[in-house]
Amino acid sequence: MIQFGMPTLIENRTLKDNADLCSSLGLKFIELNMNFPEYQADQLERVDDLVKIAEQAGIYYTIHLDENLNIADFNKLVSDAYLETVRRTILVAKKVLFLRDRFGDSSQPLTLNMHMNHGIYITLPDRKVQMYDRDFDTYMKSFSDFRTRCEEWIGDSDVMIAVENTDGFRDYEKKAIEYLLESPKFGLTWDIGHSKAVGEKDVAFIRDHQENLIHFHIHDGSENPPKNHLALGDGDIDLPDRLKLAESRNARCVLETKTIEALRHSVEWLIQHGYQNRFTP
Repeated sequence: MIQFGMPTLIENRTLKDNADLCSSLGLKFIELNMNFPEYQADQLERVDDLVKIAEQAGIYYTIHLDENLNIADFNKLVSDAYLETVRRTILVAKKVLFLRDRFGDSSQPLTLNMHMNHGIYITLPDRKVQMYDRDFDTYMKSFSDFRTRCEEWIGDSDVMIAVENTDGFRDYEKKAIEYLLESPKFGLTWDIGHSKAVGEKDVAFIRDHQENLIHFHIHDGSENPPKNHLALGDGDIDLPDRLKLAESRNARCVLETKTIEALRHSVEWLIQHGYQNRFTP
C-alpha cells in the first residue's frame, strides 16, 4: 500500500501549519525541504520540536536535501560544507526514524532525497564543455568519498539517500549514480513531473535501474508547453501507470505540488481513482 505524503509548502509559514494540513488530508508524512531557511540543519537538529509536532499530527518525516548540494565542488571548502550538511542531516534522520515506525510503514527506508549538481560549463564557439565531464576522474573521486562517508554515517540504520531526476541526467552523472547504486544505502527517486516536462529523457535510465526505485515525487505535467508540479489530473502523465510502478516497488510517494489548493485537488483525484482507503486522518 502506497504511503502518500506532502512537500513543504511555502504558503505554510511553520512546520505546525504543514503538519496540520498533512493530518487533515489523511497524508502520512511531510518531506522537509532544506531549501527553506527554517529547515536548515541547525533547525532540524531541534529534534524534540520535530517529534512533538509529528506526534500531535500522527505523521512522520522524510527530508529533501538542499538542491544546491554539490559534494563534487572543486573548492574543497565548499564541498566539505555540503558533506558536513549531509552528515548532520543523516543524524537527524536516524533520530526521527522511530516516527516512521509509529505512523508509517517500517518496510520502507526513511529517505533523504538529493539532486545531482550539474556543475559549471564553459561555452566554446561550437559547444559547451561541462567541467565535471572534462575532469571526470576528479568528479568520480568525490563520489567515491561521498559514498564511503554516507555508508559510515548511516551505519546499520534504515536510512537511504535517493537520487532524483530533474532536467535530464548528464552522461557523467549517470556513471556517478550507477556507482552510488552499487551501495545498499542509495536508491532512486522518480520525479514524474520533471521527467514529463523534459520529454521523458530520463525514463530509459530509470527503467533500466527500476529495481533501485524507493521514492517518487508525484505531480502532473506536460511536454508542450513544458510544465510540472501541476495537480493530479491537470496534465498529460499516465498517472495510473506511474502509481502502479510505485506500488510494485513499495515506494513512498510525495504529492509534490506547490500550493495548498493543488495538493487538495491531488488528494481528491486519488480518492476518486480508488485510493480512498489510503486516506484515513
